[in-house]
Amino acid sequence: MKNLILIVTLLTVSFVNAQAFSGKGDNKFQVGANLQNNSTGLNISYDFGVGENISLGFSSTYALGIDDVDVLDANFGDRFDIRARFNANLGNVINIDDNFDLYPGLSFGLKNFGGHLGMRYFFTDGFGVVTELNAPFAKYNTEVLTPAEKLHNQFTVNLGAVFNL
Repeated sequence: MKNLILIVTLLTVSFVNAQAFSGKGDNKFQVGANLQNNSTGLNISYDFGVGENISLGFSSTYALGIDDVDVLDANFGDRFDIRARFNANLGNVINIDDNFDLYPGLSFGLKNFGGHLGMRYFFTDGFGVVTELNAPFAKYNTEVLTPAEKLHNQFTVNLGAVFNL
């Protein structure tokens, strides 16, 4: 019985045809957690395919949980960031799996110019998981940053769900 269940499961999984990035006209919506030093928050992003391996979009993050409110004294402007982004979707180039996409990219935000490295894996045609690593390359404020100004101006990690639209 266990072997039958295993065979049926393997056959079912092999018939799922989810593609991580389909090129021009592809639409992805992502929502998840943003993790950074002294804060956790909410991240949403949208990417639109403009070429076989290129997508453009935006990403917005809001810091919800501040570890030490008395020290950070973060106002709305410190907690919020929005970015325009460019991705090079390399899933079909590295060809690990049709359901997997690796995408390095650049972003221009309210706080800095930065880069990201993201990975998506789709379980079905419309749903998957995503992880992004973000780092600032050039901060707009070149002075010494206060703890509140360091929000979104440091290495961050996004974890969440991705949906095909």
